[in-house]
Amino acid sequence: MTEQTGPLPVVAIVGRPNVGKSTLVNRFLGRRAAVVQDTPGVTRDRIAYEALWNGKRFTVVDTGGWDPRASGLGASITRQAEYAMKTADVIVFVVDSQVGATDTDLAAARILRRSDRPVILVANKVDDERSESNAAELWSLGLGEPQPVSALHGRASGDLLDLVLEAVPEAPREQEEEGGPRRVALVGRPNVGKSSLLNRLAKDERSVVDSVAGTTVDPVDSIVTLGGEEWRFVDTAGLRRKVNTASGMEYYASLRTEAAIQAAEVAVVLLAADEVVSEQDQRVITQVIEAGRALVIAFNKWDTLDEDRRHQLEREIERDLARVKWASRVNISALTGRGVDKLAQHLREALASWETRVPTAELNTYVRALVQETPPPARGGRAPKIKYLTQADVRPPRFVVFSTGFLEAGYRRFLERKLRERFGFHGTPIEISVKVREGRGNERSRG
Repeated sequence: MTEQTGPLPVVAIVGRPNVGKSTLVNRFLGRRAAVVQDTPGVTRDRIAYEALWNGKRFTVVDTGGWDPRASGLGASITRQAEYAMKTADVIVFVVDSQVGATDTDLAAARILRRSDRPVILVANKVDDERSESNAAELWSLGLGEPQPVSALHGRASGDLLDLVLEAVPEAPREQEEEGGPRRVALVGRPNVGKSSLLNRLAKDERSVVDSVAGTTVDPVDSIVTLGGEEWRFVDTAGLRRKVNTASGMEYYASLRTEAAIQAAEVAVVLLAADEVVSEQDQRVITQVIEAGRALVIAFNKWDTLDEDRRHQLEREIERDLARVKWASRVNISALTGRGVDKLAQHLREALASWETRVPTAELNTYVRALVQETPPPARGGRAPKIKYLTQADVRPPRFVVFSTGFLEAGYRRFLERKLRERFGFHGTPIEISVKVREGRGNERSRG
């Protein structure tokens, strides 16, 4: 068989907990694999597995379940479904046919219907012909024909794999080149000066472009000239979607922020320099990182600070924004216009990093030396070996580590820090996932 080169196509498995995602992943792989548990706090530490069917290799990713009892249900569903839409070539959406379509499934289906990726709807736990009528009811999700399977018993799993491979593109999806001005989300908690900044940027030249479809009240975007270049500032002020799980104005604000970030390529998170960095500020920054967008942090009202407050702010930044040391930072005053022109250069730098691709040879030469000096720690008495790295994607840069075993989150953070030291990536999040390739005689499950 000819060895496939380059990044493998990615198949993302999404759905609620306990619908049989992990069982389906194992069925795709043809063995019991070390599928990460749906444990709160580790949903971003995903492990990818390489699968082989009819001579074709592809990557299977279990995105982890969302918990309908957790607070911020809508945001949780959105993060998982958007992650799949952003990184996968094919999305497999698993629903428990015995339970039927829940509110959570319906909410996820609404998001997945917007995807430009192929979505295959799987009605799991159809163990016999009598159960197939349950599967037929899932047409109501609006995702086409439900595919009845039993992941546990293997019923129709071969047909499903054939269908998945038919949907896989000839080559993994490359980001399409998009013309027109770069898209910027201006986000931040209320009263930090977003409107003042947008008005300052727009001056009297504000022009309205095509409205964005799909919202109850269609928001409009603004084209502004900054640093001699046109930028498209995404405006979500019109978003007033009614959501069952809404809990007050803060939820609506969060939803509008999420929509703006998803529609943009780079986000400017505006913070008030004369106030401490709040939990709400942190949440907005987290939304940008989890959406995989380039990030510029702008401190507004800088002109109002005295020397003491500036020193104090530096200490707060060191303490509260330590996890985003890589973010581009600029000090501005929306009121006076001071420093606003510098925004353009920060936006350009962040976007350039967001689209950076490191040559594989250069990447591996660096990482081999790094791993030799600091190998990954042993887990369960056995130290995993890193075989090689590849950059699977850009916008944001996404790296896949081929390893003989699970890599602890701490070691992945170490790799990220070192990649940033060597290759920059100033102003962009980077994602590192692990692809476990077990050698012969090393097939035991690792939880």
